Amino acid sequence: MKDDKVKIEEHGHHKHHDMEHDHSDHHHEGHDHNAMINDFKKRLWICLVLTVPVLLFSPMLQDLLGFSISFMGMTYVSVALATIIYVYGGWPFLKGLVSDLKAGGPGMMTLIAIAISVAWVYSTAVSFGLSGKVFYWELVTLIDIMLLGHWLEMKSVMGASKALEKLAQLMPASAHLMEGNETKEVKINDLKKGDLILIKPGEKIPADGRIKEGHTELNESALTGESKAVEKTTGDKVIGGSINGDGALKVEVTTAGEDSYLKKVIKLVEEAQKTKSKTQNLADKAAGWLAYIALASGVMTLVAWLTLSNLGFDFALERMVTVMIITCPHALGLAVPLVVAISTALSAKNGLLIRNRTAFENSRKIDAIVFDKTGTLTEGNFGVNRVEVLKDGMSESDFLKIVAAIEGSSEHPIAKGIVKEAKARELELPSVSDFKAEKGKGVMARVNGGSYAIVSPGYLEGENIDIPKNAFNEDVETVVFVLKDKELIGFVSLADQIREESRAAIEQLKEVGIKVYMATGDNEQTAKAVAGKLSLDGYYSEVLPHEKSEIIEKLQSEGHFVAMTGDGVNDAPALAKAEVGIAVGSGTDVAAETADIILTESSPKDISRLILFGRATYKKMVQNLVWATGYNVVAIPLAAGVLYQQGIMISPAIGAALMSLSTIICAVNAQLLRRSLK
Repeated sequence: MKDDKVKIEEHGHHKHHDMEHDHSDHHHEGHDHNAMINDFKKRLWICLVLTVPVLLFSPMLQDLLGFSISFMGMTYVSVALATIIYVYGGWPFLKGLVSDLKAGGPGMMTLIAIAISVAWVYSTAVSFGLSGKVFYWELVTLIDIMLLGHWLEMKSVMGASKALEKLAQLMPASAHLMEGNETKEVKINDLKKGDLILIKPGEKIPADGRIKEGHTELNESALTGESKAVEKTTGDKVIGGSINGDGALKVEVTTAGEDSYLKKVIKLVEEAQKTKSKTQNLADKAAGWLAYIALASGVMTLVAWLTLSNLGFDFALERMVTVMIITCPHALGLAVPLVVAISTALSAKNGLLIRNRTAFENSRKIDAIVFDKTGTLTEGNFGVNRVEVLKDGMSESDFLKIVAAIEGSSEHPIAKGIVKEAKARELELPSVSDFKAEKGKGVMARVNGGSYAIVSPGYLEGENIDIPKNAFNEDVETVVFVLKDKELIGFVSLADQIREESRAAIEQLKEVGIKVYMATGDNEQTAKAVAGKLSLDGYYSEVLPHEKSEIIEKLQSEGHFVAMTGDGVNDAPALAKAEVGIAVGSGTDVAAETADIILTESSPKDISRLILFGRATYKKMVQNLVWATGYNVVAIPLAAGVLYQQGIMISPAIGAALMSLSTIICAVNAQLLRRSLK
């Protein structure tokens, strides 16, 4: 066992190094991306300035707008300016042509490079004596529009990655380390497990930990998506990156550095962004095919116009250039990656951590979901349902004060539920003496001179004390009885409370055609009562952890596409067996290796949001793919000139504008995904 532990720790150290390496790579990638955006912007502005005289010197534009500019050597000035724009502005595309060919096939950059090269070579040849028209104004506007399209595209992609950077910025730079009575400032990277740190009001929590002293409210919205401030007191867990409220806290560090919750979130998001889904692979294949179609269409258009008409080589060349511009798979290349980047970042910001992109997209197919009960559909802790006083002259408040005072010395979940109720009612509790707990009987103590006992129904039966008829109203209730000097004076009924959001979440899932089941280790009575209250499609009671995977198999054999929710450890076999495994658990429990998706909170509301968001994400991908490819189906024939006789023509500049417009539409459509999580 000890050897296993050593192996695990060694593996952990290797993983840390990998993570550090990945984070530094991410930093360099972000820096490179910024540099590329600035480079495209600079090239665009310089080319735009040089474009103005090229346009003014163009005979075609002068005829079109009815003005005239002429001077000695004007043609050669146009050649020089157009050549500078071709080399400087076209350089990213010319370089991309080489990269495409090295990668083994034509792509987007290949098409742009061929289009601008054909236009430049032909126009320069005409300027030095070849018969025909000069296409410099089409060449320069094409390069300008392509630079603009790339700049906008890269800005959009960068914008989608901003959420990840914001996550990284949540951590403060330093922490207040407590050593005895002294406090010193240290970098958060120097914090170790077991360190005691001080967090002042309004500061960010520098590491995951457990509160040793203090009471406050924490803002965890940036980490978990929970908009309300969360109350925290001694013994509670805190997550690094959350913001402290008005109280000062002393926190013992439980995980720091690369092991922290936030670093794991960032790591998961980075991995998800790098992972290609099936839809992405489909987009890549489509882009490759379109590249070949573009080249073939361009050549066929040139040959067709040269052989079937007498409009000349310049017209045929113009048609070929336009076809090649129109068919650039630019929007197609952007269609899926941008949706992936936005959905992954949005998911992380809202507490949905995607480890498997394909499983996330497959969440649209889910038609059956199995919920764990305790802590997911229910609160996971006991709450008071009813307080009944049987003794004349004693108020409910006085009765509850005595019960809560006695239970305050017990660690039992029922005791905690009663004490919590007394706190909620702001009751002042009396002092207790001679407290003792007897297994199988209950707890006893003296309060205000009286001898009290809080006992189970079994104890009453053993003592031949009659149980009140109204004691048990519901199967899900647990009832404790209170005796004073062996006389029954009242009882308190408690239940593991069904979460407020459970009903709404299950209704939402059922509305979209998903069958909802529950698997629990609880007895048949309790399971049946909870299933009835929530109108579930079915339930499985007294289930052992290993039996949950058998339930998944049974549903799959009935033809269902199944999602399983669990804590990611005991439910590992079932999570692995399900088509989509969803690990639920708040705080730092994010290391569920078998789950495809991890929810930072245990709320069923998040599970229904996840499935609906998965559907919305896939829908956006398909919309973008349809737009990018469908657009080409219409645009290629128009660019080739099939409606020339009807007077419909697309020039290279208009072709470039339409192509960039399709890219922008895909980018805007992807951004609309943000509405799905509001």
